[in-house]
Amino acid sequence: MNRREVLKFSAVAGTAGALTLEGVSFADAVPAGGRQSGGEPAEQTRRVTGHLPTGAPDFVYLPVEVPPGVSEIAVSYDYDRPAVPDGTAGNACDIGIFDERGTGLGGQGFRGWSGGARTEFFLRADDATPGYLPGPVNAGTWHIALGPYTVAPQGLSYEVTLTLRYGPPSRAPAAVYPPDRARGRGRAWYRGDSHLHSVHSDGKRTPARIAELARAAGLDFITTSEHNTTSSHRAWEGLWGDDLLILMGEEVTTRNGHVLAMGTDPGVFIDWRYRARDHAFGRFARAIRRAGGLVIPAHPHATCIGCNWKFGLHEADAVEVWNGPYTPDDEVALAEWDNTLAAHCQDSREHKPGNCRGRGRAAWLPAVGHSDAHRGPDIIGLPQTVVLADDLSRRALHDGIRAGRVWIAESSKVGLSFSVTGERGEHAGIGERLEVPGTTKVMARLTVSGVPGCTASFHTDQGRLHSSPLPPSGESTVTWQTTPDNAAYIRAEVRHPTTPGLPGPMAAMTNPVFLGHRAGDERE
Repeated sequence: MNRREVLKFSAVAGTAGALTLEGVSFADAVPAGGRQSGGEPAEQTRRVTGHLPTGAPDFVYLPVEVPPGVSEIAVSYDYDRPAVPDGTAGNACDIGIFDERGTGLGGQGFRGWSGGARTEFFLRADDATPGYLPGPVNAGTWHIALGPYTVAPQGLSYEVTLTLRYGPPSRAPAAVYPPDRARGRGRAWYRGDSHLHSVHSDGKRTPARIAELARAAGLDFITTSEHNTTSSHRAWEGLWGDDLLILMGEEVTTRNGHVLAMGTDPGVFIDWRYRARDHAFGRFARAIRRAGGLVIPAHPHATCIGCNWKFGLHEADAVEVWNGPYTPDDEVALAEWDNTLAAHCQDSREHKPGNCRGRGRAAWLPAVGHSDAHRGPDIIGLPQTVVLADDLSRRALHDGIRAGRVWIAESSKVGLSFSVTGERGEHAGIGERLEVPGTTKVMARLTVSGVPGCTASFHTDQGRLHSSPLPPSGESTVTWQTTPDNAAYIRAEVRHPTTPGLPGPMAAMTNPVFLGHRAGDERE
């Protein structure tokens, strides 16, 4: 069956463009009772080929008419990879599937996505390939979703093989999800990594291996964040415990950047089929929050195609400024984030003195860091977000992150405390605000351990204003004095030795302590 001709084009309102091909039908050859002549369950296969030109829509849907009596759907695909000139993107094509409930944006029809990580998959009531959701195989129009991520100048020729297997439906097991609370240590600093990939998207590690490595890294919590699928949510049975909280989530991977839906309700799927020009992101950011999650743009300045964050930060709850081993991409993300702190403090003081504090859609944006680990040698917990929370629970961790009570470390070997005090003993910690008059002398104090050979520094809205080398032991307390008139905020960094032309890689960093007046103080 050749589908080289475009039969229908639809630019769905609020979504990226989509191309719908002529449907594939199996009904004309269904054996009676779904059985072969020898009594074995029947099986039917169709092969579809086609060609997409450069500039093809983001998504190409192949309708498949699934008749009654089907117990399993299996799909494989392939596409050509012609040679292209240096500097030109070649062919890359993703794949997924939607069931009879349709392909509507944010709808209920989603049944799985593997991106470009797999060439074949299956699904049935009791089981499915990782990345895909087990469940009933109902009669109706299903859709294979192709995602031509990049298309070579020669175009992209593809082949999709569809197999339907008939028989009585298998029994779907009940999904078992991790609890959203672990024993913890009461109000304490908890270490976590909320950007992780397993075999349920493009990772190579099983959930069991990830849990093992998270414990070895000294983490208290992790979040599963597969690309555009929730299939891993039911894959953690028996892996959590009093020592490890496992949260659910998704890395929503659009063509204009990736965003972590951190700590969403189990099984909640967040759609990704839109670009910034479609003005749809706000709808899905709200959906993440309704599901109890946080909206965290990931690696906003990564160099991979489609990875740069184009949706702005006004819908974010935090931003990932450190992703995996520290690189120049992170340096750019850190500088952009720091610029938002300075701009927010300026805007706040223009409207109300001392208002540079607190979270909300117009408030300052906390920084977090995650490993984005996929496979060896990626290190889970490099880096890790350290959160001051009332207990080890989803709600408490989210409250701590939204409030900015967060610092970031390269490993659990790093210890850190950071605070600012006033002349009369006033005190504020990470993410808080020290309410003292502008001429008051304040003292910033950073205590670190586990960072031998590093340099500690203090940063304000003017930039880095003080730095101090740490002793060979990597343990020290560094102090620095200023006033709110000279610093809208203070944050701390600990870096490894510099490299030629670049700052040294980060070992640890904090969110800011804001400085300002008590309410009602006058300021010119």
